[in-house]
Amino acid sequence: MGTLFVVSTPIGNLEDIPIRAIKTLFSVEIIACEDTRRTGIFLTELSKRYLSIMQLNEVKKPHLIRYDNQNEKNITSELIELIKQNNNIALVTDAGTPLIQDTGYMLVREAIRQWINIQTIPGPAAFLTALVASGMPTNQFLFLGYPPEKQVHRIKLFADLLQCFKTLKQKPTVIFYSPPHKLKKTLIDLNDIFGNVDIVLARELTKKHEEIWRGNIINALIHNSHPIGEYVLLINPYL
Repeated sequence: MGTLFVVSTPIGNLEDIPIRAIKTLFSVEIIACEDTRRTGIFLTELSKRYLSIMQLNEVKKPHLIRYDNQNEKNITSELIELIKQNNNIALVTDAGTPLIQDTGYMLVREAIRQWINIQTIPGPAAFLTALVASGMPTNQFLFLGYPPEKQVHRIKLFADLLQCFKTLKQKPTVIFYSPPHKLKKTLIDLNDIFGNVDIVLARELTKKHEEIWRGNIINALIHNSHPIGEYVLLINPYL
C-alpha cells in the first residue's frame, strides 16, 4: 500500500517551497495536479534550482495526472487503486495548500475510508499570508472562501454575518477570496450591509507586485477601479 501525500506549493515566490516538499515531489511515482503543463514547468524549475544541491539518494520522474473539480469524481477511484498498488501519490494544487478552495477533499475522504496513510507537507496559504500582515485580529478568524455567485445569496451571507457579529463578545476577522471581476460587486454589497468600514485587500502575495492595501470600502473601490490578480479580502467591522 502506498501513501497519499498532500503537498503545499508556493503561492508565488518559488523560494518558499519547503525542503520536504521537494523531496516528496521527486520521490513519488505519481503527482495528481490541477494542470499537468503548469506542474511540469514547476518541477523542471525545481530540478534546475535545487536538486543538484540536495544530494538525494534517488530522484524519480513522477507521472502527472490531471485532477481538478471537473474530473475528480471519475479520477478519485483511479488514484485510490493506484495507491493500493503500492504507488505513492502527491496531491498538489497550482499554488498553495491543496483542498483550500481547491480539489482534493473527495480524495482525502476516500483515502481515510480505505485506511490509506495520509501525510501532509505544510506550506503557504494565501489567506493566512494576508491575515498575518493585515493588522486585523488574528486570534480568531473566519475563512469563507469565495462569496456566493448570486447577489441575493451574497447579501444574505453578509447580513447573517452582521447579525452573528452582534452576538459575539470577540469579533473574528472574516476572510474572503475574490477574483478580480467580482471584486467591485463584492465591495458594493459589503458596503450596503456593513457600511463604509475599513477592510484590507491583498493581492499578488509573495510576488514582485505584491500589494497589501488598507482603507475603507469606498476608497477601496476607487483604488481598485481596475482590479488585477486574485484578491484576499479581510474585514472586521468592530475594530
